[in-house]
Amino acid sequence: MSDAIIKTVQLTKEYGRGATLTRALRGVDLEIPRGSFTCIIGPSGHGKSTLMHLIGGLDRPSGGSVIIDGQQISSLSEKGLAALRASKIGFVFQFFNLLQSLTAAENIETALMLAGVPEAKQKPRALELLELVGLSEKADSKPGQLSGGQQQRVAIARALANDPPVLLMDEPTGNLDSAAEAEVMAVLEELNKKGKTVILVTHSSEIAARAGNLVRVRDGQIEAA
Repeated sequence: MSDAIIKTVQLTKEYGRGATLTRALRGVDLEIPRGSFTCIIGPSGHGKSTLMHLIGGLDRPSGGSVIIDGQQISSLSEKGLAALRASKIGFVFQFFNLLQSLTAAENIETALMLAGVPEAKQKPRALELLELVGLSEKADSKPGQLSGGQQQRVAIARALANDPPVLLMDEPTGNLDSAAEAEVMAVLEELNKKGKTVILVTHSSEIAARAGNLVRVRDGQIEAA
């Protein structure tokens, strides 16, 4: 029996009705192995981001189910979903969404505060996370003083505030040049080696080629390998 940290069963998502009905996902069965580096790739508008939002508990399906770490999440309340996301999944998006008035360390400390980490432990933990992504020397720098790759690494450190087993990322290198992309991918690959399940949505075939587990989405369905 495979150890799937995320599983979907006949997952569907529809928007609108009647003449405006859009079937974004059409009965998706998917298993993402625990500890894998998984890339979800496919053309724009074919369901990649919809799939990501559903497996991350950011949206609810029209049908089927999503199971995260053995828990069926579709019937959870909004409060229950929020608690599950906080404990199980760290999110990283294409746009860094860092608070421009705060330093790198303070951005992470804010996430730690929201996660309920005691104040005395926030600064030391923020510095640990910055060291993990190779940015110890940038703790006191504000986002405007950092390169794109450095900002995304801060965003990754922030996503690790609750030490989630899964990192779920939507085009995390989409706004980066080649050098910055390489920085971010090196961090993600190292985190994966340390046991994190990394799930990355991308348009890039070069990035997808580095994944141990590749999921191709087309027309709202998973293409056979």
